[in-house]
Amino acid sequence: MCKSCEEKPVYEFTNQRKLCKRCFINYFHKKSLYTIRKFNMIKQGDVIGYKKTNDFKGIVLEEILNFLSKKYGFIIFKLPNKKTTKIAVNSSLDSESNEIVKSIIQGNASDLKRELPVEGKIIKPLYLFLDEEILLYAKLRNLKFSQYKGKKDKIHELLTEFEKTHPEVKRAVVNSLLRLYSSSK
Repeated sequence: MCKSCEEKPVYEFTNQRKLCKRCFINYFHKKSLYTIRKFNMIKQGDVIGYKKTNDFKGIVLEEILNFLSKKYGFIIFKLPNKKTTKIAVNSSLDSESNEIVKSIIQGNASDLKRELPVEGKIIKPLYLFLDEEILLYAKLRNLKFSQYKGKKDKIHELLTEFEKTHPEVKRAVVNSLLRLYSSSK
């Protein structure tokens, strides 16, 4: 049962904490706000552009940007219409951890800076969410999206398999990068 309201859970964290539909959506919104604040992604008056895609991450990014724009008072629009102060991309914990490990294996440590939550004008509001959380949010909100049938590379498959026996490994990879860059400031 959901710890907060004793309803049937729709999601369970690795620590066995369970959330019902309402509590999960609330968690997703709060974590979105936390991500924006933690990494100083958006300020009032910013003009945020994003690329409209029909996959689940693109649809959720648009939904979250609409939600956040009401809270923060910034303008959002689909690219390439106007001049932007920031560009939001639909990168998640899964895609970021994949790129970090790939850069390390290929010896491209200089590329790691691109995997930070804010790099120049690029911001990543879904940076701290797993793909499964983003997909569940899309389904719970009844958002219409097309299934992504892209080919997964071997590093993605390795991380996904490793995550089954070592939960939180993707989060650990991303957190290690964040610690590395925060200690160098």
